[in-house]
Amino acid sequence: MFKRKDILFSLLFLVYLLLLSGVILFKLPFYTASFYSGSRVINLIPFQGAFVGFDVVGSIWREIIYNILLFIPFGIYLSLWHPKWSFWKKLMTIFLLSLFFETIQFIFTLGISDITDLINNTFGGLIGMIFYQTMDKLFKERANTVIISVATIVTILAVWQFGSLFYRSWLMM
Repeated sequence: MFKRKDILFSLLFLVYLLLLSGVILFKLPFYTASFYSGSRVINLIPFQGAFVGFDVVGSIWREIIYNILLFIPFGIYLSLWHPKWSFWKKLMTIFLLSLFFETIQFIFTLGISDITDLINNTFGGLIGMIFYQTMDKLFKERANTVIISVATIVTILAVWQFGSLFYRSWLMM
């Protein structure tokens, strides 16, 4: 029989993966036809354009920060789910999930496949892993309960924010 905490954790993780997929693959809640140009684009130069032109830099750095923030929860969830995995196994899993998303974007022409995204997503997951380890040291046996409680609140806020942005975007169409 499943514990209530296990069911909650699984549900939170599923909601997170759905939101992550929606944001990365379908650019939700900011869908525009410009993301679907029909051509395959891949950028293999890390941080290309991040250090030029003031007007461009703001949007590039904002995207870098968003990519890092998007994957922090994955590092936390992965550490919760597999606490016995080695550091490198967790980091490789984060990298492979990011590579999966970039590959899907390329195959189905869903935006640009970018090495910078791969780096930033992996870095975000690493931050999540470090956050989990820190919480584990601070709270010891209560760490999972504290993290799941915080994850519940953050997930509810993220769904609310996502929904409100999607609704506003839909109204503007």
